[in-house]
Amino acid sequence: MSQHPDALEILGMISTNYASETHVATGPQIDPSYTAAFALAHEQAGFDRILIGYHSAAPDGLQVAAYVAQHTTRLNILLAHRPGVVQPTVAARQLATLDQFSGGRLAVHIISGGSDAEQQRDGDFLTKDERYARTDDYLDVVKKTWTQTIPFDHDGPYYKVRDSVSGVKPLQKPHIPIFFGGASDAAVRVAGRHAETYAFFGETLEQTAEIIARVRASATENGRPAPRFSVSFRPILGRTEEEAWSRAETILAEATAIKDGGASLLRRGGTQSEGARRLLETAAGGKVRDKRLWTEIAKLTGAPGNSTSLLGTGDQVVDALLDYYDLGVRTFLFRGFDPLEDAIDYGRNLLPKLRAAVAEREQPLAVAAE
Repeated sequence: MSQHPDALEILGMISTNYASETHVATGPQIDPSYTAAFALAHEQAGFDRILIGYHSAAPDGLQVAAYVAQHTTRLNILLAHRPGVVQPTVAARQLATLDQFSGGRLAVHIISGGSDAEQQRDGDFLTKDERYARTDDYLDVVKKTWTQTIPFDHDGPYYKVRDSVSGVKPLQKPHIPIFFGGASDAAVRVAGRHAETYAFFGETLEQTAEIIARVRASATENGRPAPRFSVSFRPILGRTEEEAWSRAETILAEATAIKDGGASLLRRGGTQSEGARRLLETAAGGKVRDKRLWTEIAKLTGAPGNSTSLLGTGDQVVDALLDYYDLGVRTFLFRGFDPLEDAIDYGRNLLPKLRAAVAEREQPLAVAAE
């Protein structure tokens, strides 16, 4: 179901085994009992939705999402999906089927791919700008498949179909919500056409305002309302600020040891991701930006993904999050370095505080509107 434009939404992220920058994966890559427990921990902690990521070496996300849906009752799912791996009509039917079986709990996060080397592992040799152009065409076909009830033809630069119609439609109307990632000019152009939620990494407030303005302008150019905005952080909490700093130093030391030992989660092959470049720009400005945006893990790892932290007590982190809220961010994704334990801790010491602070912030506006 489509999210109200002003409603606060809190996301987590799960994996199928216990691993992070500070924990080398052990055991099987797919641990069913851990996956179910990890998802349930998010549901019980009060998260609205969990992200299931995509990578060329990762387990199949559709099957992980189906497993998670079977083992939860309320938790919504955000499934990362890479255009070009399967035909868009096939993907549309797969996603619609999952939306039906999950009771309308699915959203899809479209990622076109930031690394040529990784794309080529799955046989994709397009350039980055070509990948975004293909994504634009791909999503046109996907949305037609979801919404059109009579056979349609499509003649695009990357996809051509004839007399296509799907017997399965999403439970959600008009269609499954579309999240979109990518910060390059090519990505922002496509986001303006298709994104209902635009997702980016935890940058400085100045960088955040800039990317929000670019995406809003792109949506306006395409005659669409501005999307929601989602920002991702790796919160590091402590009972005191000193305790949070101590934990951050431990995290940095553990991540450094793993990286130096060659067992890092870093994705080999480099990245052309503009999001990664922007995070490294953030890190180049200092190890702490704005009030408490900690950048050392992004700097250490080369920022292959969500790698900046808000650091402090729960109240201090909420205070920093409200600055992003005031810029227009309504969706926050939180992922910890101790993945399962941090999800539980966020449910106790971060999510309730953030919800209460946002409710307090919005109450005078609601009264004024009456």
